[in-house]
Amino acid sequence: MTVLILSSVTDVHAHAVMTELAARGAAAEIVDLGDFPTRLSVSMAYRGGSRQFRLRRADGGELDLSAVHAVWWRRPQPFRLAPDIKDTNAQRFALSEASTAFQGLYQSLNAFWINEPARDAVASHKPYQLTLAQELGLEIPETLITNDPGEARAFWRKYPGEVIHKQFIALPETWRETRRLNEDEQKLDASIAHAPVLFQRHVPAIADLRVTVVGEQVFAAATDVSAALYPQDVRMNLDTRYHAHDLPEETAGRLRALMRRLGLVYGAIDLRLTPERRYVFLEINPAGQFLYIERATGQPIAQALADALAGKRERQRNAA
Repeated sequence: MTVLILSSVTDVHAHAVMTELAARGAAAEIVDLGDFPTRLSVSMAYRGGSRQFRLRRADGGELDLSAVHAVWWRRPQPFRLAPDIKDTNAQRFALSEASTAFQGLYQSLNAFWINEPARDAVASHKPYQLTLAQELGLEIPETLITNDPGEARAFWRKYPGEVIHKQFIALPETWRETRRLNEDEQKLDASIAHAPVLFQRHVPAIADLRVTVVGEQVFAAATDVSAALYPQDVRMNLDTRYHAHDLPEETAGRLRALMRRLGLVYGAIDLRLTPERRYVFLEINPAGQFLYIERATGQPIAQALADALAGKRERQRNAA
C-alpha cells in the first residue's frame, strides 16, 4: 500500500514526512501535477464491473492508484501545457478538461485524504473562516470586507491609524505583507471599487502563535512580538524565534471544532495573544508550513502527519 503526496519533488516538507513514513514501513511517492500532460499521463479504465486508475511518467515509471490508501494534498502544482499550444481557447479547453478529469479521479479514489481537495479549497476562504470562528466562540478582529469606498472610509475614520489590510490569497506575482493603512493608500480609496479588500482593526499583541493541528493533536508555538520591528506581520521579522506554547484547553477545543466544521485533518492556524491574555483568531492555512516550527520547538509534527497517513493501512492490517 502506498501514500501519494501531491506536491513538488523539491518540497522539503514532503520529504520530511516521507522519511517518517519510511520508518513506519510505508511506501510513499511524490507526484508533481505540473508534469501533466507533458511528462505525466493519466488513464482511467472501466471494464465490466472493474476499474483501473494509473499515472504514467514519460520515463517509464507507473503508479497503480488502486494501491494508494492515503493522499497528502500538500501543495499540488498547476498543470503545465506544452508550449506549442498557443491558442488561448485551446489552452482553456485543455486545462478545463484536465481539471475535470482529475477532480473526478480524486473523488473516485478509495483513499484517506489530508486534506480532501474540495474541503481544502473551501477552507481557504477567509470570510468563511471568520464566520465559523465567530460562530464557535473564537475572538476575531473587527473586520470589514468591502469594495464600497464609502464604507471603507467610515471604517478608517472609526479606527484612525489602527487599520490593517491584507490579501485574500497571496499570489506569487502579487504577494505583499499584511500592512497598516497609510495616508498614501487612503488617497487610493476610489480604487477599492474594483475589488473587495479585507480591512481589520489592528490587534495589539505580546505574542503571535502558530498552531498546527493534525487530527486531534494540537501543536502550539509562540513568538514574542512585543518589541518586533514589524508587528503587523510576523513573517517580516527575520529574527523571529518560536517556542512551544501551552494553549488553554478551551481555545484548543474550539480550534479542533473549527477543523471539524471545515472538514480538515491538517491546518496551520494563526492566533494573536493580547496583553490581556486573550487569544484572537486571524486565519487558517490548510497547507501551511510547519518545518520551521518543528525545528524551533522539537514538536513532532512530521511524525503526526506520517501517523495519520499510515493509519488507514494499519487499521486495514489489524482488521485482516
